[in-house]
Amino acid sequence: MTTADHTRQLATFGQNDDFWLFGYGSLIWKPPPHFDERVPGYIEGYVRRFWQGSEDHRGTPEAPGRVVTLIDRAHWDTLTDAHEPTERVWGAAYHIPRAKVAEVREYLGCMLMRRHGQTDIREINGYSIQFTPFIPSSSPSTPMQTLVYIGLPSNPQFLGPQDPDALAAHILKSRGPSGENRDYLFQLEEALGGLGSGAGDAHVSDLVERCKTLEAKAGKGVTVAEADGEEAGKKNEGEGLKKVGSTEEQEEVEK
Repeated sequence: MTTADHTRQLATFGQNDDFWLFGYGSLIWKPPPHFDERVPGYIEGYVRRFWQGSEDHRGTPEAPGRVVTLIDRAHWDTLTDAHEPTERVWGAAYHIPRAKVAEVREYLGCMLMRRHGQTDIREINGYSIQFTPFIPSSSPSTPMQTLVYIGLPSNPQFLGPQDPDALAAHILKSRGPSGENRDYLFQLEEALGGLGSGAGDAHVSDLVERCKTLEAKAGKGVTVAEADGEEAGKKNEGEGLKKVGSTEEQEEVEK
């Protein structure tokens, strides 16, 4: 989609009472205001990862937490990752009545501003607006267009691939205005389980298990940092993160 097409879609989306918002993180269990319909389902062509820094909800500017974002599958294929992707990213789509679209846009931080004849998007902590087809689990033959917030790899809060043990340890120690970072992770896994059979995410579940392991060791008098170091020490040489492509290709992608 060109910039001009994206601008036009932003300006007209919802005018025909067709405003659907896709939630793949906290929106699954914390719905937006004024929705009149919630539909479980999934999108394709993306990978969900805890690779987005959070300075305003699950962390602070001095100590950012970790929250999920979506990575285009074609881009993910060029990166290093310890976890395999799922074929589908499950979540929930919310229908917003036309009369409430403007209010919900403002609530979510989606303010459209006219500047020199252009429509600009104000990013919220690195997230920007994209559009993607959504497939309802109850009616997979009738996909619908949804608006979704994504922290693109070009945004300053995008952190890229991380070692799972270090990521789990970081989530356990992080907190922000919206609460503990661990609660966000655990609630996401629980919310995905409530969407239906096959709605789980291996990346999310693996981080939950790593966090529980670290917490169990901490309960036995071992600090999270010590437990994390012990888990890292158990890895055999060559295990863990695997290189995809050449060093030059990896550096170019991550710039």
